[in-house]
Amino acid sequence: MRRLQRRTFITAVTTSLAATRIGGHAYAAAPPPAGGAAAHGKGYEVVARFWGAIPTGVTVSRRGRTFVNFPRWGDDVPFTVAELRGGRPVAYPDAEVNREDASDPAGHFQSVQSVVVDPADRLWILDTGRPLSVPSSYGGPKLVAVDLRTDRIIRKILFPPEVVLPGSFPNDVRFDLRRGAEGMAFITDSDAPNGIIVVDLATGRSWRRLANHPSVLPDKKFLPVIEGEPLMVRPPDGEPAYYEVGSDGIAIGADGERLYYCPLSGRRLHSVSVDALADPDASDAEVARTVEDLGYQPMADGLESDDKGRVYGGALEHNAIWRRNPDGTYDTLAHGPDLVWADTLCVASDRHLYATVNQLNRHGDFHEGRDLRRRPYLLVRLPIDAGPVRLR
Repeated sequence: MRRLQRRTFITAVTTSLAATRIGGHAYAAAPPPAGGAAAHGKGYEVVARFWGAIPTGVTVSRRGRTFVNFPRWGDDVPFTVAELRGGRPVAYPDAEVNREDASDPAGHFQSVQSVVVDPADRLWILDTGRPLSVPSSYGGPKLVAVDLRTDRIIRKILFPPEVVLPGSFPNDVRFDLRRGAEGMAFITDSDAPNGIIVVDLATGRSWRRLANHPSVLPDKKFLPVIEGEPLMVRPPDGEPAYYEVGSDGIAIGADGERLYYCPLSGRRLHSVSVDALADPDASDAEVARTVEDLGYQPMADGLESDDKGRVYGGALEHNAIWRRNPDGTYDTLAHGPDLVWADTLCVASDRHLYATVNQLNRHGDFHEGRDLRRRPYLLVRLPIDAGPVRLR
């Protein structure tokens, strides 16, 4: 999941690329993850179709309630958080809190990027505070908890400006409720300065770690090939720019010892010690010494993990969804022509992996202002032999 409207332009790329035939065009591209029994069939089913705004996040409660969110990136977004009821999104927890209100940023959802049900079955809502990617102000960026038994907001954590800067983009969040008095949250910041944000849920205190560490930065001049075309920001007037987005996908290990993360603009997976991140007195250098480079992974947006120690992601360059096994090998679990930009992933109690599919690469930002998206966007799921990570 990432923000659009990035406008740091560079001169056009004219370098000739090594030829790899994809979609009828000759471009350089990364290899897909390894195959397997599911690699030659779709392997997924469509749960819901969205005919309005672009969705990013998805999460499923223990009782099977499904929640999604729609960031305010320029589409008509009457509500930025929704519950699916009868296959249709309905404002959640109510329409009023979903009303964009710049005069009361703390009291309303401005532009929600992620929704996650924690191990205690509470819904947490991550608000960037940045509709249309404008710089945020205090009260906009926040982490909000909803009690799913009463459907009422029970906690609101506002991020101070030294933790979430005006140009920060809080992207996705994972939880370990065993730590501290009430647990901790870990959030990727996908805009400069990239890093990981840690939140003590008992006190609301938050801090940044790995700020601008190489593992959270995008690869410079990263040029993926999606649907046969190099992905670049291409404005109607001006030169193309590389799409360089840092720490984005995030997942926590089944034992809670390691946090996995990746930049969107790159093909490498890293992990870091959760003990180090959770220590408010640890220095950046001490945290950095616990970082491990886990090698190649397919270009992915969101990440997810299961209770068997495996990590999942979408192979954006191959319209696929992959799984990384504990031994470092990869399997392709699903693929198909309509899996265009698998964004957020969620492992649910029904032992399925859910994913939003939102065609982000077809957005007008990448096509001289021409919007090539073709609704509906999708929510899909596929069976896996595992359940969610519950650190409680």
